[in-house]
Amino acid sequence: MTSFTLNGAPVEVDLPADTPLLWILRDELRMTGTKYGCGVAQCGACTVLFNGQAFRSCQLPLSVLQDADVLTIEGLSGGRGISPVQQAWIDHQVAQCGYCQSGQIMQATWLLQQNPDPSDEDIDRAMSGNLCRCGTYPRIRDAIRSAAQYMRDARDG
Repeated sequence: MTSFTLNGAPVEVDLPADTPLLWILRDELRMTGTKYGCGVAQCGACTVLFNGQAFRSCQLPLSVLQDADVLTIEGLSGGRGISPVQQAWIDHQVAQCGYCQSGQIMQATWLLQQNPDPSDEDIDRAMSGNLCRCGTYPRIRDAIRSAAQYMRDARDG
């Protein structure tokens, strides 16, 4: 039995040690916001925050989850409506097909936790591993800039 925290709540899972977190989330815990894209950590659709770092859940085996802290798109707002990144995504109408967006939002959230005032170069570098077939990259960059501003405004009161 493996115990970890998922979106602030304790969970226990009894599966083979090599089961990827992506399938634990989707198939066992019915958290379907995290998407399967490529299965080899190249597209970013399955990005979650694992112990505060952006990781591709398709490559995180159950064996590394004991006592870990996992945050998915479902837990991003912490029960307080939507997060500043999610609000910026709406405001900039980023999503087209929407498939990659949960991974994009989780990667952007991690970026803003690391760098609350990223340059365009910082954004491009941090987001380069998250692919969008619809090509909404300019809107993603604009949304991240807006989310950073929303977070500064909230902090400065």
